Amino acid sequence: MFNGRHFDRSVILLCVRWYLAYNLSLRDLEEMMAERGVNVDHSTIHRWVVHFSPQLLERFNRHKRSVTGKWHMDETYIKVRGKWMYLYRAIDSLGDTVEFFFSANRDLPAAKRLLRKALERHGRPDRIVIDGSQTNHEAVISSDAEDRLRDRSRRSLKPIHIRRSKYLNNRIEQDHRRVKRRVRSMLGFKSAATAATILSGIEMVHMMRKRQARFACSPLTSIAEQFELIAA
Repeated sequence: MFNGRHFDRSVILLCVRWYLAYNLSLRDLEEMMAERGVNVDHSTIHRWVVHFSPQLLERFNRHKRSVTGKWHMDETYIKVRGKWMYLYRAIDSLGDTVEFFFSANRDLPAAKRLLRKALERHGRPDRIVIDGSQTNHEAVISSDAEDRLRDRSRRSLKPIHIRRSKYLNNRIEQDHRRVKRRVRSMLGFKSAATAATILSGIEMVHMMRKRQARFACSPLTSIAEQFELIAA
């Protein structure tokens, strides 16, 4: 994973982890590393974050524990080059992240992409809670029907129960805040592709804080230790 890199593995992991987990700018990290005797340009740190975030997330997902059968689905706004784009997210009844998907558009295909990813990774939930969004309602119905058609088990699958309630969906509204808090200090992304990549890393750290990996069952397992485990 780190073969051929000029800098040591520990330096790369430290910079990637600090950038994704804390409200630090790239220039903050450049200065902090210089104080530790490591001269690394902020643009290099940015390349590390973009390159390694998807790889670390892929490894994390291999160890991600299962979620409950009740999901909450919603989307939130993310600014990219002065334009609002959308981060679709789903969490379960315990607050654990089910899945996320970043989209330039707030529409039916984007909502269905989120649900397809979630259904493929975690199977069918019993219930999905949404707010008053008609688009999300149609996405659940359509994705549910497609999933039942693809099922080869010949079982009689019950339709996913949809609960529309803005009040009950406050759980995911609160969960958005941790991600938005980190994004806010970045002062906007320069491209949709970069935004999607860095958001995947931020979501991974958010899941680490929730201890969603099977190896993080102990409250004493730090984010730094989790990074080391998935990068090993």
